Amino acid sequence: MLKINRDNLKSSHQLTWFIIDFLMLGLLIINLAFIIWDSIYNFIAIQNALKESLPALQAAYHPIHENFIFYDVMFVTVFLTEFFVRWGYAIRANVYDRWYFYPFIHWYDLVGCIPIGSLRFLRILRVISIMYRLHQYKIIDITDTGIYRFLNFYYEAFMEELSDRIVAKVLSGVQHEIKLGSPLFEKIQHDILYPRREMLSDWISQRVAEAAKEGYVPNRAALKGYLEDRVDHALKQNQELSRLKYLPVVGSTIQQTLENAVGDIVANVIQQILEDLASSSNHAFIEDIVNVFIRGPDKPDSTEARNEALIALIIEIIDAIKGQVKVKRWREQLP
Repeated sequence: MLKINRDNLKSSHQLTWFIIDFLMLGLLIINLAFIIWDSIYNFIAIQNALKESLPALQAAYHPIHENFIFYDVMFVTVFLTEFFVRWGYAIRANVYDRWYFYPFIHWYDLVGCIPIGSLRFLRILRVISIMYRLHQYKIIDITDTGIYRFLNFYYEAFMEELSDRIVAKVLSGVQHEIKLGSPLFEKIQHDILYPRREMLSDWISQRVAEAAKEGYVPNRAALKGYLEDRVDHALKQNQELSRLKYLPVVGSTIQQTLENAVGDIVANVIQQILEDLASSSNHAFIEDIVNVFIRGPDKPDSTEARNEALIALIIEIIDAIKGQVKVKRWREQLP
């Protein structure tokens, strides 16, 4: 149900024009209903059916049907009068840059006033323009109506289907160009990725630090114990180190001392690496890696395998985007 916001209507500085809009909207609805009914009545079968079932109605309306243009011109006269009044107001208020812009901008008002055949149905555009103007000034809210939700749903569904097909087609073309060795690949590498090395380094550094903090810091003690156990097991399997226990007097002591020392060293080194990754000090390390993978235009990449890997990566990213594009959001709104 369409509701009128009376507060906005009263507080508006264009109350007179809005009242005219409502009057014109009512006349347009009556006129369109009259046009539709007369178009239906134009069929001989309808006239004969009315003559048999409702002869009084048929006899009363038939003269109106024969003079339909005369009655329609009466509506057109009102519509044209309102059009010229608004045009005069637009000139006086300097609404447009030139005085003759108004009829071109509101062309549908003039074309709909032509009392010829199907052109009459263009008056529905005038209904839409009035509804839109009232909605724009928050006098009415057309988004709260069932017909708007119905039409908007299928409009959004149509636009999503259309745009998805276009985007998928464009992305497939990009993939084909990259596979053929198009300059697009070089532009992506040199013009897009290379100038943003610092941004990529910062982002990867931050992500690595967050991952290390979430995965390592809470499990530091357990990881240290696991590393010491693994190193101790590996040292006991080493034949050269196991021979030390055969040395007289100090053999077992030396073996145990080396095992403990190596275990502590390995565990401390790995822990230090993880702690560095979890802190801001990992930036230089990440930056070196990014610089190795993303070379500048003055340093051409001589490794074909690296180019192929990067091409495959870009194609997989585009495939992922295409997969997301194919998701039909409008279907999720269906009951």
